[in-house]
Parts: sequence; C-alpha cells; structure tokens
Amino acid sequence: MFTGIITDIGTIQTVDGDQDRHARIACHYDLGQTDLGASIACDGVCLTVVSKQSDSFTVDISTETLEKTNLSGWQVGKRINLEKALRVGDELGGHIVTGHVDGRAKVVSVSQIGESLRVEFAAPTALARFIAPKGSVALNGTSLTVNEVDGDNFTVNLIPHTQTHTTWNAVKAGDLVNLEIDTLARYVARLAETA
Repeated sequence: MFTGIITDIGTIQTVDGDQDRHARIACHYDLGQTDLGASIACDGVCLTVVSKQSDSFTVDISTETLEKTNLSGWQVGKRINLEKALRVGDELGGHIVTGHVDGRAKVVSVSQIGESLRVEFAAPTALARFIAPKGSVALNGTSLTVNEVDGDNFTVNLIPHTQTHTTWNAVKAGDLVNLEIDTLARYVARLAETA
C-alpha cells in the first residue's frame, strides 16, 4: 500500500530479459533498512526488491506488468518516481494507492499556467468512467487531483513542488503514463452495478 507521495527519484541502471525482465534501479534510499521481498512503487508499479546493493536495488518485471504498464519502455538512464511501502502509523498525505496499475494514459497536451503545468490526458475508455472532477488518480505513482473531465480526457495541474520532486518536469505530449484509478471509485462503481 502506498500514498502517491513520491519520496525519491530513481535511475534505471540496467534492464535485461525478453519476456520477463530484470531491472536495477539506483536510488537515494538507505537500503540497509529495506528487506529483500519489500515492495517499492516504481513509477506507480508495485515491484518486489529481489536483491540490493548499497545504492541500488533489483526488481523482476513480469510479462503481465510489461503489457499493462509503461515499463516495457524502460531504458538505461531513465528517471522514475519511487515510493517505499506505507508503514502503519505513517501519514497518508496523498490517497490510498495499491501499486496495481489499471492501464496507460496518454499525454495529450502540456501547457504552462502561471508556475504550474496543466496536463491533459486521454484515458482508456474502460477506465474513464472511474475518473471524476476533484477525484484522485495516481499517475506514474503520483497522487494527483483531477481538475476537469471531458469524455475520456481529463486534466491535472502540477504545482512547482511536484515538478521539482518528481519526474513530471520532463512530461511531454505523447508520453504514456501509468494510471491507477482511485480504489474508492472502483468500489462505488461496482456497488452501483450490483444494486
């Protein structure tokens, strides 16, 4: 379980494998405090630490994950958002994020509004119905508030702090990002279907 509050930016050091893949990710975490088998959200995808060095950790990426997320595009040098798993007693500053990505959203446009960036996304049609104005979404692991919704498209604003402390300062039209819809929205929709 995660909060969508990014706590580090990692860099892909190696990626290998064909169907299933293995990646080594450099980070600033004190990995002496991280157990093997621990979960770390990598661009919003919950991945398991299978080995670690003093300044990096290695994860396995299944074929299913490669098909549902943007991790198939990982290359050496790519910067990614990181968040360690929530511990009992931690502050829940964002919203409840599972790290189970629902699909990919495509960046339609990026525009500057004052110091913030307004980013428009196209969501997969099957997921768009779960996205509501002022609701929450996790995009590349970042907890964000939805501004507007128009059909399958929605917008968010990225404040300067978010741009500085995540990889969002490099966002551009055409990017594919990992989308996790709000867990509460999923359950409300399911209850409405069965009512």
